[in-house]
Amino acid sequence: MALLVVLLSLPNLVLSHGGGLDKSGGHYSKKTNEYHCHRSPCRAEVVTSNARQTITSMKYRRKDWPHWVDLDKDCQNTRAEILQRDSLESVKFKRNKGCNVSHGKWVGPYTGKVMTKASDLDIDHIVPLSHAHRTGGASWNRQQKRKFANDPDNLLAVDDATNQAKGDKGPDKWMPPLKSYRCEYVQRWSKIKNKYGLSKSQAEQQAISQTSNC
Repeated sequence: MALLVVLLSLPNLVLSHGGGLDKSGGHYSKKTNEYHCHRSPCRAEVVTSNARQTITSMKYRRKDWPHWVDLDKDCQNTRAEILQRDSLESVKFKRNKGCNVSHGKWVGPYTGKVMTKASDLDIDHIVPLSHAHRTGGASWNRQQKRKFANDPDNLLAVDDATNQAKGDKGPDKWMPPLKSYRCEYVQRWSKIKNKYGLSKSQAEQQAISQTSNC
C-alpha cells in the first residue's frame, strides 16, 4: 500500500518544477531547453524535436525576409520597379536620378482610389510574409525567403491605409473593399500559394472557393 501511495504521488512530484502537460504527456522547459516526459505515450527524443520545431516556426522576423532589393543592380529596388509597372503614366523620380519614384498615376486595385504621390502607396504582398511563414515558409532558407519577398507575381501597389488594414490576414478574414476585384484577388492568392507549396486552412480554402466562381 505504501508503495502504491508513493507511485500515485509521483506525477505531482515531477510536475513540481512547473509547466502543465501537453497532449503527448510532457512539457517543454524553457529554462533547461529540455522536454520532460511524465506519462505515456510521451517519447522525449521525438517530442523535444517537435517542440523545438514548433517554437522555431513561431519566430517570424521580417528581417529574415529581405525585400525591396535591387536584384538587377540598376539602382531601382523592387518597390520602385513595382511602382513603375503599376503606374498608368510614366513615373517621375526624386532628384532625377532615376532610382526612387516620386510621382505617377495609380489606381488602387483594392479600392479604386486614384493616387499620384508614391509616398501614398505601399507595395502589398498578396500573400503576406508572416502568413507565408506560418504556412510553410518558416523552413525556407534566406535565399528562398528573399525570392518570395521580391516576387513581382506577389506584389501590388496599393494605398497604404488599405494595406495596413489587411495586415497578414488571409481571404477568410479579409477581402478587398472593391468587390469587383475580389475574384482576381483570390485567384492570385491561390496562384502564389500553389507556386510556393504553401498550405491553406479549411476556412481559407472555403473563402477562396466561394469567391473564385466568377
